[in-house]
Amino acid sequence: MVDSLSAPATSFVAPPVVAPPIFQPIGVKAIYGMALQGDQLLAVDPFRGYLLRLDPKTDHTEILNPRHAAAFERATGIAHWQDRLWISRDHGVYLTPLSEIQPTLVLTLPYTADGVAVWENTLYVSCKKAGYIFVFDRDSGQRITQFPAPGIGIENISVWGDYLWVCDQTEQTVYCLDRATGELVVKMLTPFPTPTGIAVPPHTGPDQGTLWVAYTNEEPYVREDPNSEEVPFELTFRDRTLIHPLTYRWYREAGYCRTNGYLVEMTYAEEIDTLEDTIPLHNVEWRIAFPTHTHRQVVRTVEPLGLPFQTVQQNGERVASFQFDTLEPHERHLFGWKALVEVYGIKYQLTPRQVEAAPPLPPEYGPRYLIDDDELAMDNPLIQAAAREAIGTETNLLRQVLSIRDYVYDKLSYAVTPAIATPDVVLQRGRGSCGEYVGLLLALMRLNGIACRTVGRYKCPAQADQPGIYLEPDFNHVWIEFYLPGYGWLPMESNPDDIQDGGPYPTRFFMGLPWWHVEMGKGIPFEKLILPEGSPEVRLGDLAVNHMRFRILGELAP
Repeated sequence: MVDSLSAPATSFVAPPVVAPPIFQPIGVKAIYGMALQGDQLLAVDPFRGYLLRLDPKTDHTEILNPRHAAAFERATGIAHWQDRLWISRDHGVYLTPLSEIQPTLVLTLPYTADGVAVWENTLYVSCKKAGYIFVFDRDSGQRITQFPAPGIGIENISVWGDYLWVCDQTEQTVYCLDRATGELVVKMLTPFPTPTGIAVPPHTGPDQGTLWVAYTNEEPYVREDPNSEEVPFELTFRDRTLIHPLTYRWYREAGYCRTNGYLVEMTYAEEIDTLEDTIPLHNVEWRIAFPTHTHRQVVRTVEPLGLPFQTVQQNGERVASFQFDTLEPHERHLFGWKALVEVYGIKYQLTPRQVEAAPPLPPEYGPRYLIDDDELAMDNPLIQAAAREAIGTETNLLRQVLSIRDYVYDKLSYAVTPAIATPDVVLQRGRGSCGEYVGLLLALMRLNGIACRTVGRYKCPAQADQPGIYLEPDFNHVWIEFYLPGYGWLPMESNPDDIQDGGPYPTRFFMGLPWWHVEMGKGIPFEKLILPEGSPEVRLGDLAVNHMRFRILGELAP
């Protein structure tokens, strides 16, 4: 039985799978700063001192400065205009004709210049240390104005027409700004971490399109050590540098921007492996929720694995129901489902000003999403005091949620724990797993009248450059959604943005999720055992072990 599921009206309808257009330049350690020269890309490798011309269509890589590598070491940004090249390096911006590479200093900043962009007579320079994007007259070097940097990380920039485009390494985000005012137009998540360069094709606008984005990372791998007899393998790192087109579409009226999609095969199975002293169970119904439909996730098909199931509805969500007349000791089964799911990155564009006039919470949401229904310790004085302290005098709902998130990040550090403790214990302990972050977030928000709930379940390993390979997640994962009256549910990650003690913390996954999150049935248990009244108590973990894996089948056409 294959269960075909229709997509919501705002989703693309069954887009075709395309070959992943990923370009990994050979012999290059890193790609920083990019600019377009016709249909080819210019970029710098700050570690090797290369000025590169790259052709993504043919994978052609050419070094343009074979005699001037030292002049490009530590260079982190470039801009191209009328056969001239501007380079940001250390505290300076340099200029050279492209036909004859001889960089000369044209501008000096008090802090490190990270990225550079040029449009006509205007020069833009990003600077993380200052927290600004500076705007200069291109020829005189006189400062015209400055804009606050949209993110908290090192940023590279590019420009076309009326828009300045910014990619932030820490935020994993591309921002589109009005280049005249610096005002944010739209922001979008990238499908890979650490974007270090961006190039904007001509006539690109904020509503939909494709940008070239470079990513520079390291990845761990196990290599053979032929010189060691006792430990023949060792863990080491290698460069992982790639260039990939970021595709996006901004749904203005719906208030979100969606980026690169992937067709993912997700398989979930339970292997019944009962203990010897387990007594027989009769008339067993075993329920496993399907992936759900969201703005960023479309379920194409779900088919049974091992045993047939019946599809049932539970609070509007689809669930696989497996029926067993009897489960005897020593009995073995393998059952579950395989789903084809479209997953996209999403970033909601709502601002605090937009929610000032939000209506009150609907009365039916309070009994479901403002109560202590999962050992949240909401009656504990410690948690009640934390709820008051977390928001202070803030009255705006979005700012309240962000303040609570930052408060939890200030108080906790991430650690894998053997069991989920209550929020009061977690707060006193000062560290917690993703589920414990969620518990504390839920308690503090609900005490402040913010409806919220746990969502999630699994993350596909974020290896979009390795399609066709079976990938197994190391852990399950949970995050939260909070309810904005008049709009709906908005996502917020539990702990991945807690990346540094004391902040500032990125907001990439505040009202946003990357493509590798797979959301299961919302508002219902992911898995549940239903037994007749009077049956012995039994836990799922006593009966079976679960198996989970993903396979990325390809990238989806925008």
